[in-house]
Amino acid sequence: MKTYFLLILSVLSAFFYAQNMESAVDAIIKREMVERKIPGVQIAVVQDGKIILKKTYGIANIQDHVLVTDTTIFPINSCTKVFTATAIMQLMEEGKVDLSAPISTYLDDLDLPEQWKKVTVEQMMTHISGFPDILNVLDPNTGNTTKTEKEIWEELKKRPMVFKTGEQFSYNQTNYYLLGKIIEKLTGGSFEKFFKNRQFQPVGMTHTLFGDSRDVIPHFAPTYRYRNNGKIGGEGKWTNDYYIFPDFTRTGAGINSTAEDLAKWILDLQNGKLLKTPEALNRMWSPIKMNNGTPTVWAPGWGLAKFRTKHRALGMSGGGRSAFLVYPDDHLAIIVLTNLGGSTPEDFLEELAGVYNPDIIKADPVTFLRLNLKKMGFDKAIELVNSEKKKNPDFKPQEFELNEWGYRMMSKNELKNASEIFKLNVYLFPNSSNAYDSYGEVLLKLGDKDQSIKMYQKSIELNPDNENGKEVLKKLTLTEDPKNSK
Repeated sequence: MKTYFLLILSVLSAFFYAQNMESAVDAIIKREMVERKIPGVQIAVVQDGKIILKKTYGIANIQDHVLVTDTTIFPINSCTKVFTATAIMQLMEEGKVDLSAPISTYLDDLDLPEQWKKVTVEQMMTHISGFPDILNVLDPNTGNTTKTEKEIWEELKKRPMVFKTGEQFSYNQTNYYLLGKIIEKLTGGSFEKFFKNRQFQPVGMTHTLFGDSRDVIPHFAPTYRYRNNGKIGGEGKWTNDYYIFPDFTRTGAGINSTAEDLAKWILDLQNGKLLKTPEALNRMWSPIKMNNGTPTVWAPGWGLAKFRTKHRALGMSGGGRSAFLVYPDDHLAIIVLTNLGGSTPEDFLEELAGVYNPDIIKADPVTFLRLNLKKMGFDKAIELVNSEKKKNPDFKPQEFELNEWGYRMMSKNELKNASEIFKLNVYLFPNSSNAYDSYGEVLLKLGDKDQSIKMYQKSIELNPDNENGKEVLKKLTLTEDPKNSK
């Protein structure tokens, strides 16, 4: 009888624990939906080798008031890159790809420019190649084009390298376009077929497929934007967001899926179903080295990479609308899909993870700062960081993460708050040319031309090769002579 009673007590305790966790998740999601104007959300939580939570919120299709369900399919955009990286790692395990080999080893038939030939596979996977971006040859707003793939390739090859390979990080889609070419060359078929046969079907991802706004996708949640036409304080409205991923670029962005399918994929990635060896997964989840020996900010294919001592996390975001994080050492993963471009759910992923492990929030400086500065005011950023560093030696905000956060706020027109984060970045990383460049950019948007000039000057002093900074500074320092204004 006592054993039975203890069993009942254990079951009840587990039930109430799960209910409390779900309520905490609900509170975060509903708060963020209101603040960010997100119409619909789909989430999944993986813990200890199983999916412990699947939940949906709001509206998938505003026009017809269709609610989000477990089978509603969302675009995941650049989250596609983790699938491409996994495909490359699968080929590596088969001995077909050497990540350290130059791409000319595999793409000798593409007539690569001389400077491109020595770029390695892993340098493309981590965006330190220096290639010009293929998106600049397409329509920058929609991705549309009337040119053929051959015409685009010929035009792209004529463009100069953006920087010397391995010297800088610069996110661009050319890298994953070429990785797609390597996959097709080595498999003798389309990358779409390879993804289906080696990832989607083995995992049982029955609601995952390639496509964009032109394609008919069942149970699809179209993407929206929330706009107020630039009117300060004006009432905004949702608008349709039309986007195109030409077929040949879809290894960079092009997959549509559900939170549950992504959860299944994460589970099978970790349990050896997709990659056979722990070494392959470890390599994909580790940074490589820049020319100066510093680690890359990306892991191969994984852009939300938090290489910290405690609560290491790897993940990806896509289109400012979908994101996920995997915590390998905590046996936890959080997936959030939305139908609002610019909703940037990566901002609150770690807060959701903190529901299941509160120490995660303490380990992530950006989440800690976001939650506290919303209450204290963003002008207290430097003061808060100094205070926390005294209490916690492991509190070390990273330049790249602060910079990315600042730009996400800029994209929402939260310029004043963004400026305080860029100011913090300059304070913490006084020898970073990029930190000053970013601070100068937001100051200019705020109308502070004099301070913006000073920031750009400092950026160029630290990095004489900052051509963009030079161009901006040149425009800012033109004399007011009437001859120059004509």
